[in-house]
Amino acid sequence: MNYNAYSILWVWVMFDLPTETKFDVKQYAKFRKNLLRLGFDLLQYSIYVKHCSSRFKAVECVQRVKTLMPLKGHIILLTLTDKQFGMLQMYRGKMKVKRPPIVQQLELF
Repeated sequence: MNYNAYSILWVWVMFDLPTETKFDVKQYAKFRKNLLRLGFDLLQYSIYVKHCSSRFKAVECVQRVKTLMPLKGHIILLTLTDKQFGMLQMYRGKMKVKRPPIVQQLELF
């Protein structure tokens, strides 16, 4: 299969979950841990990203995340092409920072 900057996708999960009760905190922690188990990396507080080698893998990933969503809170799922991800400009204050490294590994499943 021919991979290029438009066929490789990044799945983003952005969320704001309640932490008012012990149950809410447990649900928040469970959701976050499940994202890490699925291979997501923390990009910024409550923003996780995952590299997917194809559109099919990205759709599959989004479906898995949907099954893990807690009942309360706000969750946004977004997919960007590798090309779009490459155009991100990230800053800490006024200082530009490097983007997370682009994954160069083969996904087996």
